[in-house]
Amino acid sequence: MFKLKFKTTLIIILVFIIGLGGGLYLSNHQDQIPVLNKLTDQSQEEQNRYLAFIKEVRQVILDNYWDSINEEQFTMLTVRAIEQLTAQPMGDRIKTYEELDEEILSILENYPDDEIREEFAVQLSDMILANLEPFGRSRLYSRQLEQELVEKVSNIDPEADHYQALGVDEQASDEEVAQAYQQQKEALEAEGTPEAQEKLAQVEAAHQTLADPITRERYDVAGVNPTMEWRLISPQIFYLRIKQFSPTTVQELLEVTEKVDNRDDNLDTLILDLRGNFGGAIDSLPYFLGPFIGNNQHAYQFLQQGKTTDYKTRTGWLPTLTRYKKVVVLIDDKVQSSAEVMADVIKRYNVGVLVGTTTMGWGTVERVFPLENQLSENEEYSLFLVHHLTLRTDGLPIESNGIEPMINIAQENWQQELYRYFNDQELVNTVESIVSAKN
Repeated sequence: MFKLKFKTTLIIILVFIIGLGGGLYLSNHQDQIPVLNKLTDQSQEEQNRYLAFIKEVRQVILDNYWDSINEEQFTMLTVRAIEQLTAQPMGDRIKTYEELDEEILSILENYPDDEIREEFAVQLSDMILANLEPFGRSRLYSRQLEQELVEKVSNIDPEADHYQALGVDEQASDEEVAQAYQQQKEALEAEGTPEAQEKLAQVEAAHQTLADPITRERYDVAGVNPTMEWRLISPQIFYLRIKQFSPTTVQELLEVTEKVDNRDDNLDTLILDLRGNFGGAIDSLPYFLGPFIGNNQHAYQFLQQGKTTDYKTRTGWLPTLTRYKKVVVLIDDKVQSSAEVMADVIKRYNVGVLVGTTTMGWGTVERVFPLENQLSENEEYSLFLVHHLTLRTDGLPIESNGIEPMINIAQENWQQELYRYFNDQELVNTVESIVSAKN
């Protein structure tokens, strides 16, 4: 009789599967399953509900995964996952999908109730997804996980209450918000404890959102936080940090750059800080890159199952950006996904000088795929699947390679190299101050 083996941590099983790499992560869904000591006489029709779910997961992967997987490879991956779940060796006797499905039905017959059958289907599906390369990127999502993803991409933090953080009510005036922020900031800075620093970060985030009428309205209506921070460092230098890409980022770029566009011509330098940007809504990149490189320009490529797809910009130059003749783009090893694509485009089109360290090399594009076959009325599952890789200008995947800076701050005398680009000591000093400061 098959049992579901209980583990509490992710484990790698060293197997060698051509095209799929050499490891199996145990499912995050895996919970303890009671010892099974009896057979059931559940009908074939009821068993097929769970098999239909597993088969649909398989088909969605085969149709949409970034790499091609043949029948032998996918069957072997599934067999190894079943072995781990049941703690029963299966050998190499199963070679086809038909044989695999018969084996799964046989396993389901040995489980005494629907709860355990559902758990088996969930664990097996999630383990298969987690062990597609890159490992751990593709997963089986519950309704809650999908909602959390939507909130992350939209830059919504359901746990944060910015009004409470500042100690004001929702009807507080701009002056009251500013006063509350200043009072809390001074008090927390004077306290100087780790707890005070954590609280200060919450106060800073609250002030950033509520101090501007436009971002405050977005927060009041939809709970959306701004994706940008900005400040005028000097009459010459404008600093703009992009923390992530969300559906509002393009509009924020327009709004933020307009705030300083009434300055005189001395304002000609932009420091664009992408450090720590984890990416986000890559669908907006053709609109976001246009203001930097112009309309209908080749921006980037996706790779899926051996075929590449080209993407062009869909917006033109942004007038409020054309004043900046000197552009420095800061990157680090935490920059990933769509932010890496942006860094690569800026580098290729000589929009600015990339300064920092090589980016993370997280070059996957994930998408949520709904499932028609569900296991019960109490939960709704979907597939979070890597369906494309992003390619660098040189044709290499960003995945595992990253984007290299033009000036690496790990090198000695990088400041002199930056000076040679712009012949501007104020800019060099400002960049040095920013990169040496604690994030």
